[in-house]
Amino acid sequence: MEGKEEDVKLGANKFSERQPIGTSAQSDSKDYKEPPPAPFFEPGELSSWSFYRAGIAEFIATFLFLYISVLTVMGVVKSPTKCGTVGIQGIAWAFGGMIFALVYCTAGISGGHINPAVTWGLLLARKLSVTRALFYMVMQCLGAICGAGVVKGFMGKNQFNTLGGGANVVAHGYTKGDGLGAEIIGTFVLVYTVFSATDAKRSARDSHVPILAPLPIGFAVFLVHLATIPITGTGINPARSLGAAIIYNKKHAWDDHWVFWVGPFIGATLAALYHVIVIRAIPFKSRS
Repeated sequence: MEGKEEDVKLGANKFSERQPIGTSAQSDSKDYKEPPPAPFFEPGELSSWSFYRAGIAEFIATFLFLYISVLTVMGVVKSPTKCGTVGIQGIAWAFGGMIFALVYCTAGISGGHINPAVTWGLLLARKLSVTRALFYMVMQCLGAICGAGVVKGFMGKNQFNTLGGGANVVAHGYTKGDGLGAEIIGTFVLVYTVFSATDAKRSARDSHVPILAPLPIGFAVFLVHLATIPITGTGINPARSLGAAIIYNKKHAWDDHWVFWVGPFIGATLAALYHVIVIRAIPFKSRS
C-alpha cells in the first residue's frame, strides 16, 4: 500500500494540475522533432513514379469530389419543393463527407489536398516543393473539369445549364466584397483545420490529442458550407469553382469567378502565416 501511495505522489508531482490538458506535447522534453522544410525546387521529383502517382491521386480525388458534390447540387436545384430533397444541409454533407472520404483515401499517396488553396497554404508553410505544388494544382483543376463534365453528360446540356451547373456565383443581395470576405474566412477555417489536424505534434507519444485527420477536415468543409452556401454557394476550392464554371460557361458565372480564386488564396495565405508564426513558434525538441 505504501508503494502505491509513493506512485501516486510521484504522478502528482510529474503532471502538475496547473498544466492545461492537451499541452503536454509543448514541453521541451517530449518525443517530438519538427520535420525539416521541403526544398523550394526539387527537380529530382520529375523522375520519380511516386510524384506522378500522387498527381494521379489528386486528379481522381478531385474528379470524384466534383461528380458527387455537383450532382447533389443539381438534384436539390431540380426539385420544385426543397422539402423533397436533401436541402442545403444535404449539400453541405455531400461536400464535407466526400472530403472526409477522399482525404482518408489519398492522404498516404498525395497528402489528400484536393484543393489548390490547400496546396498553396502548404507550399507557403514549406510542406511541399513548388514543383509538386504546381503539378497538384494542374491535376486538381483537370479532375474538377472532368467531374463537372460527367455530371453534364448525365443530365444533358439543356437541363444542366437551366439548373445553373453547380457554378459558384455571389447571390443576389450580396456584394462581391461580401462574397470575397466569405471565401477568405471560409478558406481560412479549412486550411487552418488542415494544418492543425495534420500537425506532427499530434503523433507525439504524449500529446493527449488522438485524432483522425480527415474527420475534422471534412467537418470543417461541412460547417463552412452551411454558413456560406446562401452567400456564394461556397467555393473555398478554386478547382471546384473552375471546373463548374468551365462546363457551365455562362457570363454571370465568369463575372464573379475571380472571387473564388482571390478569396481562397488569401484565406490560405493567412492560415499559413498563422501556422508559421503561432504554431511553429513553439519550440519542440526530441528526447535525447
